[in-house]
Amino acid sequence: MDLIDCKILTHLQENARISVSELSKLLALSRPSTAERLVRLQEKGIIDAFTARISLPAIGREIMLIIQVSALKVSLQEFEEMIQQEEAIIECHRVTGEVSYFLKAAVHDMNTMRMLIDRLIPFGTINTSTVLTSPVPYRILTP
Repeated sequence: MDLIDCKILTHLQENARISVSELSKLLALSRPSTAERLVRLQEKGIIDAFTARISLPAIGREIMLIIQVSALKVSLQEFEEMIQQEEAIIECHRVTGEVSYFLKAAVHDMNTMRMLIDRLIPFGTINTSTVLTSPVPYRILTP
């Protein structure tokens, strides 16, 4: 990867819908060269997917939670299968240390939060924190 590839990644993270023509103008590179670089970045697995970031409050998910799960009472496989079916969970990370999993959830209201926690309690020890603000909600990454 060179500086141009890094610039491509930055522009795509800012706006994944940017056209090859617009991108080539920003890079001062021909459209075919830009398109070729895009394909190469995808083939190498550097570009994993093109997605949209959704505003959680705009879709009614006003409350974001960070949930720590420790002292699992079920197998890892059983817990992970349950979590994959849980619509409120938007991220799940298995980690080292005393805590087994960090979950990020987004819910509509306090009652929905309570019901989610109630569903998680049978699986282990649950510690929930409500997100007040997110000073770094998303960071653009380059190599």
